[in-house]
Amino acid sequence: MSYVFINDSSQTNVPLLQACIDGDLPFAKRLLETGCDPNIRDNRGRTGLHLAAARGNVDICRLLHKFGADLLATDYQGNTALHLCGHVDTIQFLVSNGLKIDICNHNGSTPLVLAKRRGVNKDAIRLLEGLEEQEVKGFNRGPHSKLETMQMADSESAMESHSLLNPNLQNSEGVLSSFRTTWQEFVEDLGFWRVLLLLVVIALLSLGIAYYVSGVLPFSSSQLELVH
Repeated sequence: MSYVFINDSSQTNVPLLQACIDGDLPFAKRLLETGCDPNIRDNRGRTGLHLAAARGNVDICRLLHKFGADLLATDYQGNTALHLCGHVDTIQFLVSNGLKIDICNHNGSTPLVLAKRRGVNKDAIRLLEGLEEQEVKGFNRGPHSKLETMQMADSESAMESHSLLNPNLQNSEGVLSSFRTTWQEFVEDLGFWRVLLLLVVIALLSLGIAYYVSGVLPFSSSQLELVH
């Protein structure tokens, strides 16, 4: 079961987000036909398109697009639906409808970078790599003004200087951001109280293992007497 939260006072659009997660096309269509906002967001800024794309529900993506969903919408971390996508047919749909393969989120990550980090299937990785290579070749072949050339040179110089001064900064920030995102998704999908219960169980198991190995119960009365 996936838990969906929205930052909108209206509660009528919650089922639409859940339908996008579940891939319930008939229900999503009925909701949109009755006037549900196709661009409603959850508490992380993700639209129904983000949620459907993340789960490979390409038919839901097509339906949302038909009803006016913003394909260029980004969540609060700057991710487009393509950043969250890991399925070949969904990637093809999003790119064919105008999403740029080399667009970066707030952490500077492209859809390909995030896909590799999440470990999506190899076919999706190869498709993203091929599309990104085509984008680079097309950009290099295209005509650029003198101003664009100067801006690109300045940008490359700044990035090179930043990398030399902070060789591990970008990697550490990327790992931290990835961990934070994964943890948030885990808590939202499992539910706060279930996560809390799981942590309590892990703590009790750790105490049990420590007692089994050492033969001494942590915080036992004998230890307290020694302290006093």
